[in-house]
Parts: sequence; structure tokens; C-alpha cells
Amino acid sequence: MRKAALPTLLVSSIAAAALMTSSQVFAYGAGDFFTRVGVAKVDPTSNNGEILGADVNVDAETNFAFTLGYRFHDKMGVELLAALPFKHDLQVEGVTDGSTKHLPPTLTLQYYPLGGTEARVQPYVGAGINYTLFSDEKTDIGASLELDDSWGAAGQVGIDLLIDEHWALNAAAWYIDIDSDAKVGGAEAGTVEIDPVVVMAGLSYRF
Repeated sequence: MRKAALPTLLVSSIAAAALMTSSQVFAYGAGDFFTRVGVAKVDPTSNNGEILGADVNVDAETNFAFTLGYRFHDKMGVELLAALPFKHDLQVEGVTDGSTKHLPPTLTLQYYPLGGTEARVQPYVGAGINYTLFSDEKTDIGASLELDDSWGAAGQVGIDLLIDEHWALNAAAWYIDIDSDAKVGGAEAGTVEIDPVVVMAGLSYRF
């Protein structure tokens, strides 16, 4: 009886060890600190508001971006989006051309439906808040342009495709509400509505 039980116990132990090893390698959940790095495109909506009664068009821009995050529960986490400054060309139809730079840090609370499992495909969604800091505003007519910093809501979808214990391929998109009051020559001149879709592709690393 003991001889029969020993191989069974051995097989069970090996299977349990293999399962634990697999779980350790691909477990995706509570306690994970992570960063995501890649290239992000900020693509404003087609209606970008008005300055001095004229329609505003804001060009898309691409730059390096990264995030820092933490999963405090198998299925819940927080993530902060950061980036190098994005520079956008502005066209105020029939009035002037110009440009501005902005930083769009965005903090989201995330939900991972497959968190806590060994699934190699890990989708997620998030919702949160954005703060946009504008700088270096310029116009071609020499008049000063000032864009107020902006607070707004943000939504996010993304996916990690796990490669190994630490690395994953990542793709993500955010919709961000960015509306800024504009001043030209110190006087109120209208509102610039960027409201972009931000698309990012790159790598994710879990510490």
C-alpha cells in the first residue's frame, strides 16, 4: 500500500511544484509594481473650439511616453501616464497660426478582469482624471497667446501580452477631456478643445 502511495505522492508533489512555478512566472495580480514605455500619439478631435470667433484646428503629435503603476488587488490597480512634452501646431482659420506644448499627466483606477490568473492575455479598462499643463504658446502675428491649464476626465482601455515573468507587449488607448480657456494679448479670446484620443504601443515591465 505504501509502495503504491509513494509514486502517487511523488507525482502529486511534482505536479504541485510545476503548478507553483507556472503560477510564479505568469501570476498577474496583487503586489505588482509595473512600468510601461512606448510611443504615444495624441490625436485631437476634429472640433477644437474657437479663438477670436474663428475655428481652431489642432494637429496630432507623436512622442515618447511612459507609465508607472501598482496593482493593489488581483483585479484592481492604479496607473499614472506621463510623457515628454507634446508640441501641437494650431491653426486659427483666417486669423493666425501658432503652436503650444503640453504635458498631460493622467491618473486612472484600473480593472483587470483576468487578474489573478495565469492568462497570458491581460486586458484592462480604467477611468480617472487628467491635468494638462500648457507652455511655450506662440502665434505668427506676434500677439501673446495664453492657454489655461486644464482638469478633465479620462477613460482607458489596454492589453498586456505576457512574454515572461517580467516582460509583456502592451497597447493602450485613452480618451482625455482637455478644454482650455484662451487669451490673446491678455484678453479672453475663446476656448481650445483638444479632447484627444491617445494611442500608445510599447513594452510593459513588472518588477
